[in-house]
Amino acid sequence: MRRVSIAALLTFNGGFVDSAGYFGLQGLFTAHVTGNFVTLGAAIVFGTHGIIIKTLALPEFIAVIMLARVTGAVLRARGMAPAAVLQLMLGLKVALLFAFFILCVTLGPFADSDSPGALVAGFAGVAAMAVQNAAQRVHLGNLPPTTIMTGNTTQAALDAVDLLHGVDAEHREQVRTRFVRTVAGMVAFAAGCAAAAALYVWVGLYCLALPVVVGAATAIFRARD
Repeated sequence: MRRVSIAALLTFNGGFVDSAGYFGLQGLFTAHVTGNFVTLGAAIVFGTHGIIIKTLALPEFIAVIMLARVTGAVLRARGMAPAAVLQLMLGLKVALLFAFFILCVTLGPFADSDSPGALVAGFAGVAAMAVQNAAQRVHLGNLPPTTIMTGNTTQAALDAVDLLHGVDAEHREQVRTRFVRTVAGMVAFAAGCAAAAALYVWVGLYCLALPVVVGAATAIFRARD
């Protein structure tokens, strides 16, 4: 149950940080690589700003994930329990989210997402979400992804059809559990997006304080591997 609770909080943060980053950094998705490809293409075609940050976001995202993977493997090889490694990763993500928040409120708002201040802030946000993605895939891999709603929507639709048209008794409970968790994750992500939009209109980039608090809540849970 704790693992499911952690996944729900991570998914809420995934929607929140991606949306708030998109609003505050003029179209940057901190966790959505596909979205950055699309908006990068638009920036190139229409000559708008954001080309630099969206170009660098992908290699940074990959580099942080690789570093998190290697670090986790080294720690486990030295005897650290998987649950402790997960907590460490979640703590690192909170630190990066806090840096993202501080940089955004002190250097922002950003009229140009390719300005030096926006680049530094954006890199902190991308790094935070890269760590979250890596931690989820490695330690919570049996739960739905916390940032990839296209895949989750596809899986939910497939499972719904299987449940409606009959799936063998041996696999029915497994499919039902996955369906419920996937839909719950989609709702949590949507709630995060909605909360980010509402709070951004109200307090601007100060809304990024909320994912720091939510992220801290995930770090205090002990996941069972």
